[in-house]
Amino acid sequence: MSMLRSLASVSGFTLLSRATGFARDVAMGAALGAGALADAFTIAFRLPNHFRAIFGEGAFNSAYVPTYASTLEGAGAEQAKQFSAQIFTLLLASQIALLVLALAFTPELLGLLAPGVEPGSPTYQHALTMTRITFPYLLCVTLVTLLSGTLNAHGRFAAAAFAPVLLNLSIIACLALIALFPDAGIAASVGVLIAGVLELALMIVATRRAGVLQMFARPAFGADVRRFFKTFLPAVIGSAGVQIALFADTIIGSMLPTGGMASIYYADRIYQLPIGVIGIAAGAVLLPEMSRRLAAGDAPGALEAQNRTIALTIALSAPFFVAFLTIPDLIMAGVFQRGAFTAEAAQASAHVLSAYGIGLLAIVLIRSAVASFQARGDTMTPMKIALGAAALNVALKIALFEPLGAPGLALATAIGAWLNFLLLVFFAIKGGDMRIEKLTMRVAIAASVAGMLLALVALVGRDFSGVIATQISATYAPVIGLLGLMLTGGLAYAGALFAMLALLGVRLSKLKPLRRSASKDEGQLP
Repeated sequence: MSMLRSLASVSGFTLLSRATGFARDVAMGAALGAGALADAFTIAFRLPNHFRAIFGEGAFNSAYVPTYASTLEGAGAEQAKQFSAQIFTLLLASQIALLVLALAFTPELLGLLAPGVEPGSPTYQHALTMTRITFPYLLCVTLVTLLSGTLNAHGRFAAAAFAPVLLNLSIIACLALIALFPDAGIAASVGVLIAGVLELALMIVATRRAGVLQMFARPAFGADVRRFFKTFLPAVIGSAGVQIALFADTIIGSMLPTGGMASIYYADRIYQLPIGVIGIAAGAVLLPEMSRRLAAGDAPGALEAQNRTIALTIALSAPFFVAFLTIPDLIMAGVFQRGAFTAEAAQASAHVLSAYGIGLLAIVLIRSAVASFQARGDTMTPMKIALGAAALNVALKIALFEPLGAPGLALATAIGAWLNFLLLVFFAIKGGDMRIEKLTMRVAIAASVAGMLLALVALVGRDFSGVIATQISATYAPVIGLLGLMLTGGLAYAGALFAMLALLGVRLSKLKPLRRSASKDEGQLP
């Protein structure tokens, strides 16, 4: 399977996930609003996801996928399955222990990570109950991460990319049955728990069909398992560094006035669209591709694949960057302003979104940059960089919290992301593990010019689109105006981008990621 097809598959399902995620968040906004109940659910939903991001996803995949791919390439499928089963067993045991501790000490956990929520308050009681419901999601989704990494190493991306759709559909279904629950927050929390079970079931079926499922084995701590832990532990520390900054969002955000946590949550949901569809999808495809090429001795091919992925990422994410900086108010109003979600709530979230937007390009490119190290089994360098960026991030959050409120937390995240990305690129180039090719530079120039035209269209057309939309339907004017401006701006950006690429001599075929080169060893890969 070519990288282009893989990237399209991941991006397509991730886009479906984000689309259903929008529907989920719109339903939540209408049901929960942006007050105390929404703040409580935001805390309850964030806590297991913080731990998931530490022990799963980036940290886990950065150690597991290269080790699994190397074992598959060098020792064959059976040894790779045995390695996977040993890690599965260890992961399951650790997550059961963590779940028991979290359920036993939920009040202490809440007091530590959300100190601004006073015990006995309605928000605290809601958050306590909801956290106990949502936390088991962590166990399920961590195992999902392992099974997803196994499929990714075999060039199979669809099931893993589709799994998050189940979370959105589950929450929407529970909110539709809200009459069966005490309130909307409990309904959404139960939806999270059900989704974890469904995602795990999906991945078990997918890995079984692929013939790569082997769930349990006594850990032997052989060379492959030792190699995994040698790279996993620094990656966990590195991810923990990033999560410290996100924990700081939760801790400091709990001290904001009522609605502050909710404004961060809703802005983050919009912000995560390009991060998931473009940045995470590109990283998910690039890491196993570079790992395979490097294991086969094809270092130039790995660098070329990385450059093409970075070029595509820049071209696809630039319109979001422009939109978040120029029309954040129109975006938040068009997507969420209905039911309990008021115009004031939309405006508060818009300020947060614009601050987040400053760091968008850095965040979507981090996964591609960190692949320079992770594909070579180096998780120490990204760990050190992540910790340094996290330290700055937290310091800025503390400094900006008082004068700027919720947007200050988002701005600190954006600055920390740029520091992280620039340091990754600097050390990767210095070590010879990354090379910025002419193609990447030319695409960046083309995207910059097209982005400036898009900004002009957005700023000039925002009032005009609002007038036209109001004439069509006063009730749905925010939605109609946003869709009209998105369509006009999208066409302007695409036209300018293609024109600039042609002017700079970049053929569209050059942006297609590489197919894996054939080798005598590659026959071992399905």
